[in-house]
Amino acid sequence: MNQRIEMLKNWLKEAKIDAAFINSTENVFYLTNFHTDPHERLMGLFVFQEEEPFIVVPGMEARQVKDAGWGNEVIGYSDHEDPWHFIKQSIHKRNVKGSKVAFENEVLTYGRSQAFLDLFDSPAIVNVEDKLNEMRVVKDEKEIEIMRRAAKMADFGVEVGVSALEEGITEMEVLAKIEYELKKQGIREMSFSTMVLFGEKSGDPHGNPGDRRLKAGDFVLFDLGVVLEGYTSDITRTFAYKSVSDKQKEIYNTVLKAELASLEASKPGNRIGDLDQIARDIISDAGYGDYFPHRIGHGLGINVHEFPSMSHLNDGIIKTGMTYTIEPGIYVPEIGGVRIEDDVLITEDGYETLTKFPKDLQIIE
Repeated sequence: MNQRIEMLKNWLKEAKIDAAFINSTENVFYLTNFHTDPHERLMGLFVFQEEEPFIVVPGMEARQVKDAGWGNEVIGYSDHEDPWHFIKQSIHKRNVKGSKVAFENEVLTYGRSQAFLDLFDSPAIVNVEDKLNEMRVVKDEKEIEIMRRAAKMADFGVEVGVSALEEGITEMEVLAKIEYELKKQGIREMSFSTMVLFGEKSGDPHGNPGDRRLKAGDFVLFDLGVVLEGYTSDITRTFAYKSVSDKQKEIYNTVLKAELASLEASKPGNRIGDLDQIARDIISDAGYGDYFPHRIGHGLGINVHEFPSMSHLNDGIIKTGMTYTIEPGIYVPEIGGVRIEDDVLITEDGYETLTKFPKDLQIIE
């Protein structure tokens, strides 16, 4: 049995929980090393205090579970079969009482939660997500090694984007070059929809690339990341094309100052919310507080946005082995926006940025 399953089983014993049902693709991957998108079909992991865990998957993917290293029971079912029938048999075989059970509150659909609860006699319900978030927030050496490589691929994506810039090219043309070159490097999936935004469009924090053509004086914002062996990266860099105004310089340097200050506060034992507040105070003092509409960052790992939320309201404490983003931004209509984002690993005495692409203001000629 792997250590993560054992840790979860120990928690079930301590909390006197008879059974846990985990069905998010990310948490199943974390616990079993098996990753799939089952689409509308049921896929999930059942874990108990003492009894052998089992996983249920569409029959088409049953072999892949074994290939991923899962050594316990696998229930594969066909599209014309009801998986809950087989689940009920396996739980009955284990003689699980089910007076108290756990599932992922934010993930499980109402219908599937009812099907799970119907396996037992009016059980008490606990949210297993809190425990899984606690486990996932601190990365082990293998996870960190993968995330280093994923961050390196994100750096490469920005490098490709910069080299593609020429007057008159469209945002979508640059985006296509980035993703094509990453595909050639073996990257099958991006962490999210790649953003390449020119000029005033960079002033939309979650803008949509289109046919806007590049011209002198534009800000150019890249926001991208890759999925590598189940783990994600996320980088944002902003450039000026051919020329830059004093106002643009002021905005850029304010964002850079805020990012560097938040990074310097990224140390074990510090309050998570303070990272957001430090950047927010710098941006507000420069007169741009109303133009910084989002939190300083988010947890990073299997999901590109995962626990914890790096907002000023978070009283959680930074721990060694945590990975998250730091990404302050200023977005001014008509002028455009600047965001600078790094992937951060917390070390024993500070931090390391996994993303390495230079951050000083660059004017691309």
